Amino acid sequence: MSGLVIAVDGPAAAGKGTLARRLAAELGLPYLDTGLLYRATGRRVLDDAGDPRDPAVAAAAASALTPADLARADLRGPEADMAASAVAAIPAVRAALLEWQRDFGRRHGAVLDGRDIGTVVFPEAPVKLFVTASPAERARRRWLELQAKGIAADPTVVAAELAARDEQDRQRAVAPLKPAEDATVLDTTSLDAEAAFAAAMALVRARLPRTPSNSA
Repeated sequence: MSGLVIAVDGPAAAGKGTLARRLAAELGLPYLDTGLLYRATGRRVLDDAGDPRDPAVAAAAASALTPADLARADLRGPEADMAASAVAAIPAVRAALLEWQRDFGRRHGAVLDGRDIGTVVFPEAPVKLFVTASPAERARRRWLELQAKGIAADPTVVAAELAARDEQDRQRAVAPLKPAEDATVLDTTSLDAEAAFAAAMALVRARLPRTPSNSA
């Protein structure tokens, strides 16, 4: 599987991160959550009391990212979500992070998850999944995730925040959230984690070139 790039895209709380990690482990590939790059950029801007919508400020933060930024414990939550979405809409930020992502995937192959992997970062990837779920199910999952972390949250507010994030991601002028034309859409609304993984693996296997090692 060395050299293989698998693109996993989709909206927040659809399950793409969990699936991408498991696919990477199963196939022996490196894994990259590209959303962390934008989250870390947004967090850097917030740390300096800046506006994540400011192109110059956001681009400077993206260019200054270090591996330590990606390991921060405060890259999740409503504030980080909206900051990440805001900086991700800025062309200079996306340009600053694009080669970083491509270099990661080209080194030994990888499973990358995000919102524009199949459309922009690796449009030539042989395997592209677009993982989605209904808005209600995604809101439920995000609320349960917050509860598990001990974070009090109003389900109605969680749903509204996800809807706002979706709208911002879909409407941005640069790399809007959408399936690649040749991506396979996987709706996980009615699937638990094991069923979603089995479905994803079947889709991946179906898209891989037929070789003696994977045709048995």
